[in-house]
Amino acid sequence: MFSESELSRVIEMAWEDRTPFEAIQSQFGLDEAGVIALMRRSLKPGSFKLWRERVSGRQTKHLQLRDPQVVRGYCPTQYKHR
Repeated sequence: MFSESELSRVIEMAWEDRTPFEAIQSQFGLDEAGVIALMRRSLKPGSFKLWRERVSGRQTKHLQLRDPQVVRGYCPTQYKHR
């Protein structure tokens, strides 16, 4: 499936407010349902519940709902582990 570093990156991206599910799908091949399943398996039940509450209905997690003026900036050290 995923290496430990890839799994860590998917979880990190899923927690980020401004990273849409579509970005996770393009990088790792997981659609929204796949991300939800991965998060359910990987997080403690309380953490999963907090995450689901956080991302449910959040416009920035879905490109189609997102304000087109929202621009994703990247920190130059963000991909240092790659």
